[in-house]
Amino acid sequence: MTVKPDNLVQLRDYEMVGFGRHENLRLWLRLLTCTTLIESKIRAQLEGHFSVTLPQFDLMAQLDRVPEGLTMSALSERLMVSNGNVTGIVKRLIAEGLIDRQISKTDRRSFLVWLSPKGQVLFREMAERHEAWINSLFAGLSPADAAKLMTLLSGTKESVRAAKLDGVGVAKGARAAVKKVAAAPGKKRGRPAR
Repeated sequence: MTVKPDNLVQLRDYEMVGFGRHENLRLWLRLLTCTTLIESKIRAQLEGHFSVTLPQFDLMAQLDRVPEGLTMSALSERLMVSNGNVTGIVKRLIAEGLIDRQISKTDRRSFLVWLSPKGQVLFREMAERHEAWINSLFAGLSPADAAKLMTLLSGTKESVRAAKLDGVGVAKGARAAVKKVAAAPGKKRGRPAR
């Protein structure tokens, strides 16, 4: 399929540009587009109906799975974000009375957080609505197509996890070389002389 610059209708689906070439890039763009579309719709629903952000919902979902609570580090690992991001979200949820926090009994350097009774009630309502929204978004897929897609995405996930990318060590080595040059004696920092 040749795309003519004057045919804007063909350009609307950007993943189709260059059809027949760069298939894996097109696949990645399609996955990214679907994820972004779903996420933006869910984000708007959560904020519109509950005044809760998607990161707040995700954090509350993790706490709902572990009623006895989680440390901030465990939350950070589960959410795949930095401790700093988790701290900001936790502070806002504590201020709203949706989660509680106390110093860990086993490690006085860390905090344990869990859903408060108010947070439990709100989360159950949000989770129910969230599932309904997801069901609506996927209503156009037959159960058989959804099952096929799950199988294909499982294979995709395993392929990505198993992939070994070139250059990862090079980037670390390059950073180390830059630090070494910057720290070398006699080298002045700042702008070069003009």
